[in-house]
Amino acid sequence: MGRLFGTDGVRGVANTELTPELAFKLGKAGACVLAEKNKKPKIVIARDTRISGDMLESALSAGILSMGADVLYIGIMPTPAAAYLIKHYNAEAGVVISASHNPFEYNGIKFFNKDGYKLEDAVEDRIESMVLNGMPEDEKIWGEALGKRMVKEDALYQYTEFLKETVDVSFDGMKVIIDCANGAAYQAAEKTLKGLGADVTAIHDRPDGININVKCGSTHPEDLRKSVVDAGADAGLAFDGDADRLIAVDEKGNIVDGDKIIYICSKMLKEEGKLKDNRVTATVMSNIGFYKALENIGCVAETTKVGDRYVLERMIEKDSMIGGEQSGHIIFLEHTTTGDGILSALQLLRAVKKSGRKLSELAGEVTIYPQVLVNARVQNDKKYEYEKDEVILSQIKKAEEKMSSEGRILIRPSGTEPFVRVMIEGKDEEEIKALAENLSKLIEERLG
Repeated sequence: MGRLFGTDGVRGVANTELTPELAFKLGKAGACVLAEKNKKPKIVIARDTRISGDMLESALSAGILSMGADVLYIGIMPTPAAAYLIKHYNAEAGVVISASHNPFEYNGIKFFNKDGYKLEDAVEDRIESMVLNGMPEDEKIWGEALGKRMVKEDALYQYTEFLKETVDVSFDGMKVIIDCANGAAYQAAEKTLKGLGADVTAIHDRPDGININVKCGSTHPEDLRKSVVDAGADAGLAFDGDADRLIAVDEKGNIVDGDKIIYICSKMLKEEGKLKDNRVTATVMSNIGFYKALENIGCVAETTKVGDRYVLERMIEKDSMIGGEQSGHIIFLEHTTTGDGILSALQLLRAVKKSGRKLSELAGEVTIYPQVLVNARVQNDKKYEYEKDEVILSQIKKAEEKMSSEGRILIRPSGTEPFVRVMIEGKDEEEIKALAENLSKLIEERLG
């Protein structure tokens, strides 16, 4: 069996790959590893709106309770709500049952430690080893030592109150449309924004267990774009299934992606003197136009590999206050330990309100360069050999010289598939498309 944990927990098709049996074992192992130093530990559990959530929560809770830990069930809540409420309830760990932006058939289980951070690989390895090889024999619990499951009725109130405290302005007079993706944000987002004075209209906020992410949310903002223009709204805000990412829409119906949101908020933080060393953290997939825009306002970009956990690691290492991904995972380290779509929305609206300008004007300061991505199919055990192939390296160098400083090339092996991804950005879309296809063909010929 391959590694259970991927880049964001354990995921699979519910009841075939991610079964109740596996969820039960993950609950037992997670409780053993994350709560081993506390005689009566508490573990927070949240879930999104998928139909399989009830089944997996029951099995996961049973595993945790069988290890003598108490379950604090906070219900259908965004992933970042769990990260915050772990600390609020003084719990030892947290678990979120969600597959984020994936179709409803999928689900996932991801753990957080007592400080609200996603687990390090070494900790996940300990949990996985117990799942695959069995629990230690001395970990038997019975009688009054068994755990109790408690529903935390105040969880939504506590989370939304925390969110409101992260902004220092009123949104009175602002008209916004929110797309809740029929997911975990369907209660918290509207409650928070209305509580700050915004005129809010919600769409895709009627989850039925199977409509999560279906032609809506941050991966499909088409309905939101139309709704914003038709309503004459100031902005549109789209979340994904577990509400840890945000994609926005300006008043003209144009997409404002993660790169532009990070830029707008970084500029605000810099003007307020809150951006330490003018440092911003992003991934290698951020657009070259984003980097150039940051340079224009005197900011320095710290770049890391794809994945919000790697963004967070670099932010902590470099004491960066803001970081994120083009996809809309954005971390404001002053306030939270993980990507939070609703919190990001509040910070974006705060930037619009404080600037006195329209969102389209703020986003227009970032010129997004055309981007082409071509997959080269290679043998799985040769995905990294392009780094040593002189012929491939020579052609990459020639392509870089041809684009000069007006573009860039990123070669990235897939983490799960037999592909080497060739991504090229530049001003001339036809030119970069030809360069990407030629490089991809060469890589396939050499390594396929």
